[in-house]
Parts: sequence; structure tokens; C-alpha cells
Amino acid sequence: MLTEALAALAANGGAALVAAMATDAWQAARDGMARLFGRQGSQRQAAIETQLDSNVVLVERAGDPAQARQGLVPLWQMELMQLLAEHPEAEAELRELVADLRDALPTTQQQWVQVVLTTIARDNSRQFTAVWGNVIYHESPSSAAGRQPPSPAEADGSPGTVR
Repeated sequence: MLTEALAALAANGGAALVAAMATDAWQAARDGMARLFGRQGSQRQAAIETQLDSNVVLVERAGDPAQARQGLVPLWQMELMQLLAEHPEAEAELRELVADLRDALPTTQQQWVQVVLTTIARDNSRQFTAVWGNVIYHESPSSAAGRQPPSPAEADGSPGTVR
């Protein structure tokens, strides 16, 4: 079983890969993924390359490329989870590939790549999560009784703006 961090990395890897489909970042994404899956042998690498080529054609021909990408994310997340379960040493290379792809993607595609977070709040605690510039605040009902939630600037003690 994968740790939460590796499962999140697989999700980010799948999102980065499909975000790169049909963009200028595609060749780097395809080559990087093929190299990662090469750990499972040359036949597996060839099968992944064929699957990647087929998937990019689906995105290119789709009436709604965003919908096609959305449908492919879980598939690639599962593929990457299996790869990481069998080859945990691939973690660093996958992290680097995700970061490189995120930086290479056009602005319109960067929305597909996000940090997948799992946060757990217990025992009357507060939870602040920042995703895509939005700050999400949660507080347990028992600790929130009669109080207004602090602003994000108050929460971390630093001045600033929230987008």
C-alpha cells in the first residue's frame, strides 16, 4: 500500500501528464513517462508509449479536450500508483518530471496540475488550506461556538492579501 504522499504524487503525475497532452510540453511528458515505466521492462515501456500515443489522439480529436483529459486522469493516476508501489525509487524522478511539466505547460493548462492535499483536523483544531490561491478554513463545531473565523492574514500572523 502506498503512503498518502506517494498516492498524491501519483495523482499529480497523472494530472500533469494529461495536462501536457496536445500541448508543446507533450513530447517531454511522453518521454519522461516512458522512461519512468522503463523500470518495468522494455515490453511494458513499449505498451505505455502506445497507450500514451493513443491517449493524446483522444484529446486532440475530442470535441471537449478538457473533458477528455478529465477522463484520463484516473487511469494515469492508477498506472503511476502501480509503478510507485513496485518501484518506490521512481519517486524522485516522478516529482522532478511533474515540476518540469508544470513549469512547461501553457497557462491555460496549469489549472490541471495542483497539489493534492489530505488534511485532517482533530480535537477542536482549526484547518487552513491554500489551493490555487484560495484559502479554505475549517473549524470543528465545538471549537467554533460563538466565534468568527479569523482572516487568513490573522491565521498565520502575517499581513497579506488573499486572492
